[in-house]
Amino acid sequence: MQHFNIAVDGPAGAGKSTIARAVASRLGLIYVDTGAMYRAMALYLLREKVLPSQEAGVLAACEKARVTIRYEDGIQKVILNGEDVSGLIRTEEVGETASIISGYVPVREKLVELQRQLARDADVIMDGRDIASCVLPDAQVKIYLTASVRVRAERRFKELKERGGDCDLAKIEKDIQERDYRDMHREHSPLIQVKEAVLVDTSDLDIPQTIGRIITIAREHGFTPREEGEGPDWK
Repeated sequence: MQHFNIAVDGPAGAGKSTIARAVASRLGLIYVDTGAMYRAMALYLLREKVLPSQEAGVLAACEKARVTIRYEDGIQKVILNGEDVSGLIRTEEVGETASIISGYVPVREKLVELQRQLARDADVIMDGRDIASCVLPDAQVKIYLTASVRVRAERRFKELKERGGDCDLAKIEKDIQERDYRDMHREHSPLIQVKEAVLVDTSDLDIPQTIGRIITIAREHGFTPREEGEGPDWK
């Protein structure tokens, strides 16, 4: 049986994880946070004090890092060498490191095969930078989720402030611009909007509106959920 896959690509700070997780809950899909897998690898490198710019060191260290995904009560857990690191991988430092190492081919190859296997085994929604173009090119639904740099920076600033963090809006905006450039211009699997992907710009959309838009797109592409979750009707 062929499983139904939704691929969600987009730049940093577009809300891919938040939206994909909510859509998964509504439609009974498994959510695969590929960015979390790269972040787990980045966390390992930081712990080992390996500079992300030193490719040889990164590749050698990654041979010792085992990153897997498992689900407990429907919640995704990111496991690094047997440790649940789900709550340790959301810092800015980890995110910046993950963005750099994701450009190294051996790192990507190591994680992409796991991602593809998850998609072969279940109905999934998967988000990242190259899901539609590389990881799941045959996905039935492809979404390019984005927002303006300013809006993404403001959302990230608000999120960090709510966590009690000390942050600077101008620096966050600059970091996002640099990450966008790096993701879009890397040699292997750059961030692109494939021609069949539906553009969803969330600059002027709230979370419920964005969820509704993607669920509508999935239905238009033939997805019929076995049993939708509780919640408002996003038609």
